[in-house]
Amino acid sequence: MEGFDKKETGKERDEIYSKSVRAGKRTYFFDVKSTKKNDFYLTITESKKRFENDGRFNFEKHKLFLYKEDFEKFVEGLNEVVAYIKENQPELSDNVEDDAESEFTDVAFEDLHENR
Repeated sequence: MEGFDKKETGKERDEIYSKSVRAGKRTYFFDVKSTKKNDFYLTITESKKRFENDGRFNFEKHKLFLYKEDFEKFVEGLNEVVAYIKENQPELSDNVEDDAESEFTDVAFEDLHENR
């Protein structure tokens, strides 16, 4: 999903720009917001659907606030850790499927009819 610019409504801390990324069971939201002093900051939210025993579901969310003075160090650290993982477990860098998705296989409608 592409990022989008949000209309300014005059409220403080409005979202300025948003981007969502679906990754397996999780969705990550990257939201640029503004402080009272009109300084931008980033919130990163991880959202995961959780099912209750009775079939109902809710969304478990975790949020990170990242301020502009920390952007460079954050990106450097993230890049370093991702590079380490790719170098030390290269099989994980090639289209890893989420555990829940790998439990299912594709079935064509033709496969569902009975052979007579």
